[in-house]
Amino acid sequence: MEEQILEIFRHEKRAYSVSELEDLLGLGSVEELKELLKTLNRLEDQLKVYRTNKNNYMLFQNSHLKIGKLLGNKKGFGFVDIEGDDDVFIAPSHMNNAIHGDTVIVEITSQKGSDLEGRIVKIVDRKLKQMVGEFYYKGGKGHVDLDDDKVKINIEIDQDKTLGAMNGHKVLVKLLNKLKDNNYKGQVVKILGHKNDPGVDILSIVAKYEINDTFPDEVMEQVEGIELEVSEEEKKNRRDLRDHMIFTIDGDDAKDLDDAVEFKRLENGHYFLGVHIADVSYYVKENTPLDKEAFERGTSVYLADRVIPMLPHKLSNGICSLNGGVDRLAMSCEMEIDEKGNVVDYDIFESVINSKKRMTYKCVNQILEKNEIPEGYEPFVESLHGMAELAHVLRKNKEERGYIDFDIDEAKIVVNEQGEAIDVVLRERGTGEKLIEDFMIAANETVATHIYFMELPFIYRVHGEPNEEKINNFVRFVAMLGYKIEGKVKDIHPKTMQMILNSLKDKKEFHILSSLLLRSMQKAVYDKKNIGHFGLASKCYTHFTSPIRRYPDTTVHRLLRTYLFENHMDKDTINYWDQKLIFVAEHSSERERAAVACEREVDDMKKAEYMMKHIGEEYEGIVSSVISFGMFVELDNLVEGLVHIDTLTDDQYHFDETTFALVGERNKRGYRLGDRVKIVVTNANKQTKTVDFELVKEKKEVE
Repeated sequence: MEEQILEIFRHEKRAYSVSELEDLLGLGSVEELKELLKTLNRLEDQLKVYRTNKNNYMLFQNSHLKIGKLLGNKKGFGFVDIEGDDDVFIAPSHMNNAIHGDTVIVEITSQKGSDLEGRIVKIVDRKLKQMVGEFYYKGGKGHVDLDDDKVKINIEIDQDKTLGAMNGHKVLVKLLNKLKDNNYKGQVVKILGHKNDPGVDILSIVAKYEINDTFPDEVMEQVEGIELEVSEEEKKNRRDLRDHMIFTIDGDDAKDLDDAVEFKRLENGHYFLGVHIADVSYYVKENTPLDKEAFERGTSVYLADRVIPMLPHKLSNGICSLNGGVDRLAMSCEMEIDEKGNVVDYDIFESVINSKKRMTYKCVNQILEKNEIPEGYEPFVESLHGMAELAHVLRKNKEERGYIDFDIDEAKIVVNEQGEAIDVVLRERGTGEKLIEDFMIAANETVATHIYFMELPFIYRVHGEPNEEKINNFVRFVAMLGYKIEGKVKDIHPKTMQMILNSLKDKKEFHILSSLLLRSMQKAVYDKKNIGHFGLASKCYTHFTSPIRRYPDTTVHRLLRTYLFENHMDKDTINYWDQKLIFVAEHSSERERAAVACEREVDDMKKAEYMMKHIGEEYEGIVSSVISFGMFVELDNLVEGLVHIDTLTDDQYHFDETTFALVGERNKRGYRLGDRVKIVVTNANKQTKTVDFELVKEKKEVE
């Protein structure tokens, strides 16, 4: 009956009464009517059907309602983030007791251009069942002051629910029940440590995103049974590549080495590229405690002073890591690539390898950029120069089809042994880093394309087309700054975005404009359905090259073993993966978003901690955004701080919405995006993760 009801709604986009549905379905008995009402209620709970105020029913997607996640603000208002659509502003009076993080149904009440306003009509799911905060006693009762000031609730803890927490302890608290208004009963489920203990600041953020920093006992018991060395038995039926010149290239401090590379020039003038990836799925068997925990985590999380791995260290840094001079099991993708960067032949197989050297990007860049050869790299110089030549060919091929290189800088937090931020520097992205990126993209595309044409269930890395209106809004914004985009923005194609970026390449605020353009695009996700990868201008893409740190890659390896090496392509196997991959893709995308948000929040907190030691110091920076109450200035190391409009005392400044500038009343002088300014650090707070600047006052010359 469910599918019949939905088909009626799809046929005509209007609301139907119960009696109309009875007639259309040809129902007659009381039992059939009960079944209809039960089905309608179930569809309503699943948000497939919407019931109007007059008790008529229609498809939810055809109603005036939307579903999304509430992003709260400490001032009481919020925005509902709707996937694939614009955010909806929610005034404090229309929050309907929803709090930051809730999945809500929102009614659109007004629209001005692309600006939407609405009211929350229903809370669908409260994700924030567990939150982090500082415990304290008041009036003989325990309370928790939440770290996230966007969540406006009061939590009271009974004595028997405190786990012995004391004043100043950072705790993970679970909501039990609502008392009244925004007051809740809670329970301490974990004490993270005292707020002043080293590392507790990061643990508090980790706990907020439900990232587990310890492995369950049953996982560690399973790991105990895994050998530290590859046995002779395990090497059987694998292609033996141990005598090949295969090596790894990674960061200086990397310990989980999951990709190794190999290069040769072929007699026909083509290039040979071997990409050899740690065979994690051999050790992480499906539905074991280890696999279930890896699925839950979804990804490793890279923070300022630590890595929270997807797999225990015995695997991630040990038997799965392609360490130099030891035998390791791998999955290999060998490609023959022509002079134009096309993969003309390839082979995907199980292998055993022995990496000849653990190289670092720093040393590889010395060879390729400065022609300096570090000790121990002499036998590999010719291969590295050949690899650089191939990487150039591959990148040119990608650029010709529309590959978009946003060239976004990243900050690296340098910490001391106590975990305190002692410096913030730009993360290097040299020739070596780009070379490995190009090689991994080639392997990912090759593997994805192979399975795609076999028409078997698979997990793809997809990136949808950006919203045309958002891109046009960006172009209008750039025009307000006085810049003209060469060419026409009509068909939204990767080459269009490439053209926009190229038009702005020589502008002083290019990296800021590049970031804004990137934000106007969709986010890449995992999906069972292949729609291509817009940013890479790739028709078919997956993640195959990092199974130590990403669960989708481990899943891709598992599928390759099932389809290609074990030849299991029967109906039951296909149906099983057809269903399972829906959940793997959705959960992996969700955990990736949580990891990225956690990493950013830790970076913001550590940047503020670093600037706390530099209050009163002067720097030069660039205006990165202008808002009604001031402007944000970004320093060369990517630390960003707010210059509040109230501190601009040389004139009365107002926010000009048409030019996105702060303009003075008297001298008409203003500040806009991209202006270079001198600032002094006036405040920094690691708890709120904020930094405040003031402009350096110009000294008047004495006559």
